Amino acid sequence: MSRFLYNKIFEANKAWVEKMKKQNPNYFKDLAEEQNPDYLYIGCSDSRVHANEIMGLAPGKVFVHRNIANMVINTDLNIQSVIHYAIEYLQVKYIIVCGHYNCGGVYAAMKAEDMGILNPWLRNIRDVYRVYEDELNNIEDEKERYNRLVELNIYEQCLNVIKTAEVQKSYLQNGFPKVVGWVYDLNKGYIHDLDINFEEELNRTRKIYNLYPSK
Repeated sequence: MSRFLYNKIFEANKAWVEKMKKQNPNYFKDLAEEQNPDYLYIGCSDSRVHANEIMGLAPGKVFVHRNIANMVINTDLNIQSVIHYAIEYLQVKYIIVCGHYNCGGVYAAMKAEDMGILNPWLRNIRDVYRVYEDELNNIEDEKERYNRLVELNIYEQCLNVIKTAEVQKSYLQNGFPKVVGWVYDLNKGYIHDLDINFEEELNRTRKIYNLYPSK
C-alpha cells in the first residue's frame, strides 16, 4: 500500500466519525459504554466476512473471535480464553461458529502441498476430512466436496466448543449458552443455519468429554 492510500484511511475515518455523529450525536458515547452482547461469534479471518454486518446488528452486540477457517482448537489459548471470558463475564446466550463457502483455509487443507507454518493449523481441518473421508470421497464434484467440508468443519468445531468445561458447566447451571453452526454464502449474502441439535450433541458428547458432572 502506498503512503497516499495509507493516509486516505485516516481521512476516511474522520469522514465516518462525522457521518455517525450527524446520524446520532450520542453514537460514540453509547458505544463507549460497557459491552453486553448476547452472542459470541467464532468466524473466519477472511476480510470479506464481518460478523455484526452479516447479522444485521450494531457494534457492541456481538463478541467476536476470528481465525483461519474458524477453528476451535483445544490447545489454542486464544480461542479458549475468548470462550471463557464470553461465558464467565459476558454471559453470552449463544456461541456461533460461522464458516463460509469459498474458504481459503479449507481449500488449502484439501491440497497436497507443504504450507510451511500453516501446516499444523491446517492439519486440524485435514483431520476433519479423515473422519468423513468416505462421505467426501463419494462426492465427485470438487466444488461440492469443498463446500461439504466447509460444513463438516463447522460441525466439528461446534463439537469442540461443546467439549469445553465452561460450556458444560454454564448450560447445566443456567440453561445457556447454546452452540449453533452457521455457514455464510458469499455469493448470495445469506446465512444458513446448519440446524445442529445442541442438546442432543451435548448429551452425546458428554458421554466421553464430561468435564462437569451434574450433582
